[in-house]
Amino acid sequence: MAKYRVTVDTGGTFSDFVFFNEDTGEISIAKVPSTPKEPFQAVLNGAKELLDKGVAAKDISFFSHGTTVGTNTLLEEKGAKTGLLVTEGFRGIYEVMEQSRGYGPATYDLFFEKPRLLAPPFYTEEIPERVDFRGQALKPIDVESSLQAIRRLKQKKVESIAACFLFSFLNPDHELKIKEIAAREFPEASLSLSCEVLPQIREFYRMSTTVINAYIAPVMSEYLGRLEQRLRELGLTTPRLYIMQSNGGVATFESAAKKPVATVLSGPAGGVIASVGISQRVGIKNIITFDMGGTSCDVALIHEGNPIVTTQGRINQRPISLPMLDIHTVSAGGGTIARIDAVGGVHVGPDSAGADPGPICYDHGGEEVTITDANLVLGVIHPDRFLGGRLKLNRAKAEKLLEEKIARRLGLSTLEAADGILKIINAKMEEAIKAVSSQRGYDIRDFTLIAFGGGGPMHAGRMALDLGIPTLLIPLTPGVTSALGLLLADVKHDYVRSKLAPLKGLNLDEINGLVSQLTEQAKKDLHGEGFSDGEIALQPFLDLRYAGQGYELTVSSPMPPLKPADLDLIRRRFDAQHEQAHGHKAESEPVELVSLRLVSTGIVPQAKLSPTTPTGRKVEEALTGERKIFFGTEHGLLNCRIYSRKLLEPGHKFPGPAVIEQMDTTTVIHPEQEATVDGYLNLIVKEKKT
Repeated sequence: MAKYRVTVDTGGTFSDFVFFNEDTGEISIAKVPSTPKEPFQAVLNGAKELLDKGVAAKDISFFSHGTTVGTNTLLEEKGAKTGLLVTEGFRGIYEVMEQSRGYGPATYDLFFEKPRLLAPPFYTEEIPERVDFRGQALKPIDVESSLQAIRRLKQKKVESIAACFLFSFLNPDHELKIKEIAAREFPEASLSLSCEVLPQIREFYRMSTTVINAYIAPVMSEYLGRLEQRLRELGLTTPRLYIMQSNGGVATFESAAKKPVATVLSGPAGGVIASVGISQRVGIKNIITFDMGGTSCDVALIHEGNPIVTTQGRINQRPISLPMLDIHTVSAGGGTIARIDAVGGVHVGPDSAGADPGPICYDHGGEEVTITDANLVLGVIHPDRFLGGRLKLNRAKAEKLLEEKIARRLGLSTLEAADGILKIINAKMEEAIKAVSSQRGYDIRDFTLIAFGGGGPMHAGRMALDLGIPTLLIPLTPGVTSALGLLLADVKHDYVRSKLAPLKGLNLDEINGLVSQLTEQAKKDLHGEGFSDGEIALQPFLDLRYAGQGYELTVSSPMPPLKPADLDLIRRRFDAQHEQAHGHKAESEPVELVSLRLVSTGIVPQAKLSPTTPTGRKVEEALTGERKIFFGTEHGLLNCRIYSRKLLEPGHKFPGPAVIEQMDTTTVIHPEQEATVDGYLNLIVKEKKT
């Protein structure tokens, strides 16, 4: 029997599945409604679709999952009751946070509120101990006080504990002593140590990351445990069970349960990795990814084939200082709600109708006008072909409520109101694209826009025209592209060690020794996950800054052992990277090393996606009919040709206006554009030549 790889990306509205036949290379897809109350149920429902086709569970050789469980736990503040252990006299660090209200819109928000403390003062205990800035113990840890502190947290029914002591990234002995005491005195509690989660300089950010890990760890551990149990009950025997991480790699269920904070951007990361794979196959190096789903839109930039990575992310105003793909998210999806406020202003978002009750047209009780309703009213979506005909849409109801709630109050026709809603949401998503590109010094005209998600291909054509992006690429299965990315991801772990020192005259023996320690730990971890030396790849990085700066840039480093000539190369890379990011460089200023980083990769055998050989079918044979679609006041109602995506093959070319229908999405080609099908069955959309 053939072996199958199964990947699933859980979204707010739908869960997307990709089934890959390792013998034939055939890919099949499925979409099932998400089950927010029991997230693992949607995963099981999708897996059963494959089993119902006659595939034996024991023939599933690989399972990978992008999940929003950790993210939602943090956003909804439904995590574990968390205690915090800090160095005596420093309990205020977590409460004071950054001593400011943040940057951007928060600066002008008269009603700004700091995020609620996940580990409140009532659950915070001070531990008598002290390590200095050189890593030397000035005051040994008081074992008895530590024991009593843990007992008090146990009496308060704390479920998880975070420990973050001063300079523990230089000397972890005191935190490791806490681990020893907790294992003996309070073994049922989850424990997160900052020396294990993030051994890095900057106290508050290290503490915030560690507390978040502790806060979501019990929830994530329970979810993964129940999911694995249910998968085993279905008959899965494969040991290769993976979870997508924020850094674009996957981790085993066991690793993700220990460090769940690394998964908080698990879902969007899959789409970025899929886009990297797609762009490599078609020979494009500079791309902007545009993933529009049911509740949100995620945008990222890939330059010269490499996704941009940041070490300073935020979820709901809370800092997470772990390496993660730099993904910009806005509340814009198919379920995003449009309404008119008390003074007659139109607002689109940020709230969403979600999967339940969903848009009006789902006929499940929804009463709020959404983006999906607007696309249906305009004629973009066919009411009988949504999800391949599995879900019939109520167009009459959507038109009636859109006319009552929006159009009539604005004095517009129903079509004009629906088009106006799309223009507003498109503008929001265009701002997100600018935020990762032109606002960071990149020329947007040098990039290709890759659009996916259930809503991406409906909106991307208009946005590419508005922004002046010359080329738009729509993958073969846009609605499940994030799940496809899980097929292309390797196991990846990040390691960091802070070391403050001038770059010039750096003690290379010491630095090479520290990198050697990180390398040893990385190999040990990957060996424990079943990877041989030949399946392990390592890449070192350095966090650098100009002397006196309060922020760093992460710069790639030659493989150790480093030599004096390597420092000159690293300095040139840093200057160039600083100029790209900030518009200037200071070549005469001294540069400081802040932290050493190591990215370890366990190479997973890649699913091989091969080009398609054309059969000679004419493009006219892919035509399934025509229908009228409203393209705004610029063009009005136009008669559009409708094509079936599954009947298109390499070499087919056709002009807009046109619509391409498939099970997982609908693609709109505007009157100013034309589309070509490439060898991998991607749609390449460009402006018509005048």
